Amino acid sequence: QVQLVQSGGGLVQVGGSLRLSCAASGSPLSAFLVGWYRQAPGKQRELVAVISSGGSTNYVDSVKGRFMISRDNAKNTVYLQMSSLKPEETAVYYCNARLGPQAYWGQGTQVTVSL
Repeated sequence: QVQLVQSGGGLVQVGGSLRLSCAASGSPLSAFLVGWYRQAPGKQRELVAVISSGGSTNYVDSVKGRFMISRDNAKNTVYLQMSSLKPEETAVYYCNARLGPQAYWGQGTQVTVSL
């Protein structure tokens, strides 16, 4: 069993930056494919960024060049560094860790981008 605990959300002005953290316990997160998702009010949850166990990354087009997903295996944590934030990126952000049939979610963290 893997527990994912998120931190780092909050309120930021347009153009600002935030770093989200997803810390795991119960198993080495390094073996998992980890993704960051977001869900805005009234919208479906979307995948924003993903990092493989080997460190390969992929991003939705709308965040390329502004967001960066990374992992610190020593801290068993995956990060999402977000910059140049836009109001439409206001959402609850979730981390997800997958390994074969196993899938775990963090509790979600609110990111609010204000004008």
